[in-house]
Order: sequence, then structure tokens, then C-alpha cells
Amino acid sequence: MSPRPAPAGPERGSFGYRRRRHARRVAIDLLYEADVLGRKPTEVLEEWRTAGRPVPPYAEELVAGVESEAGTIDAMLSAHAEGWPVHRMAVVDRNILRLACYELQAGIPVAVVVNEAVELAHDLSTEDSGRFINGVLGRIAREGES
Repeated sequence: MSPRPAPAGPERGSFGYRRRRHARRVAIDLLYEADVLGRKPTEVLEEWRTAGRPVPPYAEELVAGVESEAGTIDAMLSAHAEGWPVHRMAVVDRNILRLACYELQAGIPVAVVVNEAVELAHDLSTEDSGRFINGVLGRIAREGES
């Protein structure tokens, strides 16, 4: 996968972080629905569009990217989620991690990815999930630095 250029300017400039945060949340909703239903995320995305549900462009990019890189992302998660096979992770946590791994591969700064993923976990899952996600992403980030 060729890395996507990082967003122009700082992530938090011009309220762009709010749009991206909202897009990440929509992407998680789509990925979660697809995972629970056993469907392709892009199929669920198309159903949302047909139903007139708004999907931000960045959410579309994230969903398509996670789908296209699913094998690589799940292998990365398996290698770094000590004692947690991907299929045994909570569905929400698994999809937050998938989205975060895609963003890391796309060149989004590690600190932004980890912070956003932990925030999503706190909003959508449990406090323990935030720590779990932070740990897995930390291991992935450390490996990427070496």
C-alpha cells in the first residue's frame, strides 16, 4: 500500500480535527455494522448512501482502506495483541484497532492515531478497552520506529 499523504497543516487546525473525529466515528459505525453482519464494509457504505445517510469523504476513505488492507491489518494485530486473537477481540475494539492501523499505515502521526483510538474506545467501549488499544498500538508504533 502506498502511504496517503498526511493532512496539510496540523491535525487540529481550522476545526479539521472535529471533522476527522466525526468521520472516524462514522467509519467505526460502518465497520462495526459490517463486522456484525459478516458483510463487506463497502457494501454497508453503499447501503448507507442509498438510504440517504450522510457519510463524510474521510469516513469513506477509511472504510475502503480498512477493507482493502484487512489481511495485512489483521496480521499486524495478531502479532501485537499478546494473547488476543483478532476474532476473540470485542467487535468495537477490533474495528477501532483496524481503523487505527490503517491510519498508521497511511502516515497519520502516531500520537494522533493513538489518542483518537483511545478516545473512541472510551466513548464506545470500556475503560479497559482504552488501555488495551493503547497497549496494542504502542507495540505497533514501537516496532515501526525500529
